[in-house]
Parts: sequence; C-alpha cells; structure tokens
Amino acid sequence: MQIFTDERAPDAAFEIFPSNVLTPIPLGEIFMRPQPVEVDLGSGPGQFLIGASQRYPDRNFLGVERLLGRVRKTRRRAWKLGLQNLKVLRFEIDYTVRYLLPPGSIRRFHLSFPDPWPKRRHHRRRVVDHAFFEAVHLALQPGGELWIKTDHADYFASIRTLVPQTLFELAEWAGDDYPSTDFEDLFALKQLPIYRLRLLKAN
Repeated sequence: MQIFTDERAPDAAFEIFPSNVLTPIPLGEIFMRPQPVEVDLGSGPGQFLIGASQRYPDRNFLGVERLLGRVRKTRRRAWKLGLQNLKVLRFEIDYTVRYLLPPGSIRRFHLSFPDPWPKRRHHRRRVVDHAFFEAVHLALQPGGELWIKTDHADYFASIRTLVPQTLFELAEWAGDDYPSTDFEDLFALKQLPIYRLRLLKAN
C-alpha cells in the first residue's frame, strides 16, 4: 500500500494520506521506529496527542480526527517540535477502527470525551456500540487496552452496560501519567465530574 504526502507543505509528513481506504494502513511503514502504537480517537487540536508523544518517545502515537483545521494545527505543532513518533489521520473514528487498522497492531486506544449525542433519538450516532467494541478488540494486540473518558454520566452508564457483553475486562484506572486533553482541562476548571473506564482485551 502506498503512503504519500503533499510535499508542498513542510508539516505534511505528519499526516497519513492513504492511497487505498479499502485496506488497512501498514503502520510499520509510516513510523520511523518499530514501537508500540497508541491511537487517540478524536484527537482534536492535538493537546493530548502532542503531549503524549513528547512524554513517551518510546511509543508511536496515531491521532484520528475528521476536522481539517484540527489536523492542520496538530501537524504544525508536531513539525515545530520535531516529533518523530506522531502521525495524524483525517478520517472518521468508526471507519478507521473498523477498516484502516491492521488486526493485532495497537497497544492502546484512547477515546476521550466522544460526542454523547444526548437526545435519545440521536443515540444511534454514538461511536461506542457493540460493533465498535468488536473492531477495537480485533485491532488490539493481546493484552491491549481501551481507555475511555467522558463527562456525560448517561453515556458512561450506557458504555458500562455494554462491557459485560464484550471480550473486555474492567481494570483499575491507571492513566494519570498521561497529559490532559483540552476538554479535560475545561471540565476540571469548572469542577465538573469526569468518568473514566479502562478495559483490557480478555481474549
């Protein structure tokens, strides 16, 4: 599979441009070093992604974000900092997890503050459902993990209800060493509760 970049932009090397969106991305070819891969689903303007890449140079980080402006902001920051272990992909989370990540290739997924779609008639748009759990499970390495944060109590309860029907096991939260997201900083400033879930691939 060919991976190419727009050479007109100096920061374009930090973005993945798949030449074929019907086959998984060869992650081993896009990162400079063969290191464990962690994926930030919905990486936004890149605060968590950039911070994690700086804090853990022995890991590779892939951000998935559908909004062009946020992707470009992440690219610019990564380029200025000279990060060697960060890439960003402009695509929908659901499609990326289901079709663009090779089986058994990811050490850890981070899903932070996904859109809760609070109205009941919109719940079908929520990214976390049975199919999402199945796709994440397939993409994870043995012993891999899925970490979820949300500020929405109802969405959190809905996710917890789904877990027993999946091939994941609940584990104690252990993510305080990671940098915060922009949403997390905002909610902390307002002293709003944040709900956290750490899930381990069971099989």
